[in-house]
Amino acid sequence: MPETIRPKGELTLRTLAMPGDANAAGDIFGGWVMAQMDLACGIRAAERAKGRVVTAAVKEMAFAMPVKIGDTLCIYSDIQAVGRTSITLNIEVWAQRYLSDRMEKVTNAIFIMVALDKDGKPTPVPPEA
Repeated sequence: MPETIRPKGELTLRTLAMPGDANAAGDIFGGWVMAQMDLACGIRAAERAKGRVVTAAVKEMAFAMPVKIGDTLCIYSDIQAVGRTSITLNIEVWAQRYLSDRMEKVTNAIFIMVALDKDGKPTPVPPEA
């Protein structure tokens, strides 16, 4: 029996792919998917940093399959490393297909977030509690 592939990380964001997020063929724009990934990173990294964070880099990203109108986008985040001021996260995007329990992995990427102080300067990420 084949092994079932499951999302890695913590479910951080779920959102519905709407007609306004699609091209004429009904595929959701990749930029919209990436924006949702960035939102999920911001949520997870800000929780870990206990404050403001910004996106410093996104490493290689490729789409394995399209997201369609009506799909629920499920974004999972997994903190890979915490540096002095940075947090590296692996982000996986899965589509729960419209009116179905079927989940398919759409894309993944590594995001690097940087913690900022009140003046917008990099600040140390506090130790875990």
